[in-house]
Amino acid sequence: MADALSDAAVLDDRDHLFDTKPHCLADNGLQARLGELTLRNPVMPASGCFGPELSALMPVGELGAVVTKTLFAERRSGNPAHRLTETAHGMLNSVGIPSPGTAAFAGQVLPAYRQFGVPVVASIGGLTVDEYWQVTEELAAADLAIDAYEVNVSCPNLEHGGLAIGTEAATVERVVAGIAARTRVPLIVKLTPSVTSIGDIARAAEYAGATAVTVCNTFPGIAVDIGTRTTVLGNGVGGLSGPAVKPLALRLVWQAATAVDIPVVGCGGITTATDVVEFLLAGASAVQVGTATFTRPYTMVEIVRGLEKLRAELGVTHLAELVGGLRHTETSREKPCVTSTKPH
Repeated sequence: MADALSDAAVLDDRDHLFDTKPHCLADNGLQARLGELTLRNPVMPASGCFGPELSALMPVGELGAVVTKTLFAERRSGNPAHRLTETAHGMLNSVGIPSPGTAAFAGQVLPAYRQFGVPVVASIGGLTVDEYWQVTEELAAADLAIDAYEVNVSCPNLEHGGLAIGTEAATVERVVAGIAARTRVPLIVKLTPSVTSIGDIARAAEYAGATAVTVCNTFPGIAVDIGTRTTVLGNGVGGLSGPAVKPLALRLVWQAATAVDIPVVGCGGITTATDVVEFLLAGASAVQVGTATFTRPYTMVEIVRGLEKLRAELGVTHLAELVGGLRHTETSREKPCVTSTKPH
């Protein structure tokens, strides 16, 4: 009964989103650009945190773009249970990126995403460098209506002991260069935070042909059950996301944006329009919302509408005017971490 009442409350709470006239369908000062890709506003879901079924809870067509779950060449079932656990101010997940494979994606998944009339960003992954290239080749051969690829380089590299592919600048450069040689679709490279210098990795992606970089994926962590003396998640380690990581993500966005000339997509703990503006000031041109949608699936649309009001309050004609506008106080003079001038 409690679950039924909770579901009813969620449905009642979001009804106002459908009762008003469509927002953000014209130029209202919220436009964002990621290279050649123009978004009507800077808000999109993080990969794995959105599905077409959410159109029952919000007008998806008001978003800047939609992002698919990461796609691999073959079908994957993902990690064993438990896959999710709540933490203070966040969530740990170890879903394991289940994937339908490229054939099912082309025939079943992509058409469901295309119905909303906004750009579709297809997230692609690989357990080897060659798999990234294989996925790209298969999607290119199918001549699909994909507006951009998000290259998830946080996948474990089975050729190098399981370390995330995105931890080595040379490997990131190789992956991205190979994809760029196989498609003309814009490439957004999603970076892992588990590196010494996010600037070096971002520069490697830029050097290899990336249109933009997403900063960042989840932060590794564990949850412990003291009763069983085991980890809560079936796979042991999971990725931490949610409001708890926002200050960390903001710093990484600032570092990456200072290191490269291509746009940055900020991700990590965003729940409000004010959060979005903070990421823009730190250097992001667009943002992704993830964990917030688990408790309030319509958060993204509320954020978009909040940005309309906030833009006016901040006295700017175009939201993009805020990008990179962060001012440093005398006590916060840390320089973004970039240890080399170009990738090896």
